[in-house]
Amino acid sequence: MTGHRMETDLLVIGAGSGGLSVAAGAAQMGARVVLLERGLMGGDCLNFGCVPSKALIAAADRAHAPVGADMFGVILPPARIDWAGLRAHIRDSIARIEPMDSQERFEGLGVTVLRQSGRFLSPDEVQAGPHVIRARRIVLATGSKPLIPPLPGLETVPYLTNETLWDLDRLPAHLLILGGGPIGLEMAQAFRRLGSRVTVVEAKRALAREDGEIAAVVLDALRGDGVTLLEGQAVTEVSAQQDGVALRLADGRQVAGSHLLVATGRRPALEGLDLDRAGIETGPQGIRTDARLRSTNRRVYAVGDVAGQGQFTHLAGYHAGIVLRAVLFGLPARVRPDIVPRATYTRPELAQVGLTEAQARLRYGTALQVIREPLHHNDRAIAGRQTTGLLKLMVHRGRPVGVSIAGAQAGELIGLWALALSARLKIGQVAGMVAPYPTLTELNKRAAGTYFAPRLFQSRVVKSATRLVQRMLP
Repeated sequence: MTGHRMETDLLVIGAGSGGLSVAAGAAQMGARVVLLERGLMGGDCLNFGCVPSKALIAAADRAHAPVGADMFGVILPPARIDWAGLRAHIRDSIARIEPMDSQERFEGLGVTVLRQSGRFLSPDEVQAGPHVIRARRIVLATGSKPLIPPLPGLETVPYLTNETLWDLDRLPAHLLILGGGPIGLEMAQAFRRLGSRVTVVEAKRALAREDGEIAAVVLDALRGDGVTLLEGQAVTEVSAQQDGVALRLADGRQVAGSHLLVATGRRPALEGLDLDRAGIETGPQGIRTDARLRSTNRRVYAVGDVAGQGQFTHLAGYHAGIVLRAVLFGLPARVRPDIVPRATYTRPELAQVGLTEAQARLRYGTALQVIREPLHHNDRAIAGRQTTGLLKLMVHRGRPVGVSIAGAQAGELIGLWALALSARLKIGQVAGMVAPYPTLTELNKRAAGTYFAPRLFQSRVVKSATRLVQRMLP
């Protein structure tokens, strides 16, 4: 296509989860859409994040299967890792999803796809290679990049990020991980179960964003798997060794390993956009947006990681729905951060939606009721020997305001509570649900039922009413 000026209803910059959702929805509803992507279609999630990491975790689960199998009366031989085969599994997982995010599919939907970077020329014009595109509305969905800390010596050693981890030609002998957040811990446990020694160094508290009681379940499990977890330890210097990398800690100790993974967070990818020419303001977390995801340029919206509200693929998809309602139909849709769940895919998993206990107590004080439901009361968990974990339900005036879960399939279990918060359901409606037996889903119903137990079984009024009805019934 030769360079020329283009007019469009909607310009989307970035073909990750959020950008693709916006582009597909708008095109299928009849809008003229131009999509810019300078890198790989599908963005970070497909190529470097969610998909390859979960494929690796699935492989690690298989490798770990012999451990504890004797509890079921099954004796399995130790796992043997075929690293080339494992990498082929990761590539195959990406390849099977890739067609849904491909340029060909989106062009088939009527989207004009340009594999170019974009930079603003004015509030409504963007340069993309030889093209100048004028759009009625623009959506920024450029995602995020690994945040590399300014540690002395780090620039002198080879290190991995989530973007380069998948290029390893062999299983690390001893993997050092900087950062005890979800990415760091997921990879720590997976590589440990595949046979690597793993040491995680976290300057503060691992899983610091999560409820401490819930996070402790996961951290104990990682330690049980043999992961060395050093919390409250800042790194003062990084240096190369003959056979790897060494980290100097604040307390003077040195930790050495064969490979180093930097998992200290992510930063919004905003380089080269020339946002100032469009009057778009940014902050430490990304583009400054209002509750409708509009930037300081009312023609321009931001979704996903660059919107500064979280870094989750499903959040980007949720943002896309908000923006589509605004740009296509002029509806005043607003983001509700409290209904967006998150999950960490360790074993056991950790999931959260709404307020943690600490956040809920700060907001509601003594009016808050906290219900704890351990997995060891769940029959399916008992049968599967997955009884490690806990569900915490925060309730205010008969409605859930937050749920924290650590345990098997926590990422699946949290879905019901995400619906409950989104639809503003009462606890009674969750308690009235019929769950198949035996399933882990019964844990959700049991927690909701526990809310009513003292109101029913310890109430003198209820007992008196029951006796009266029994005397009156024929």
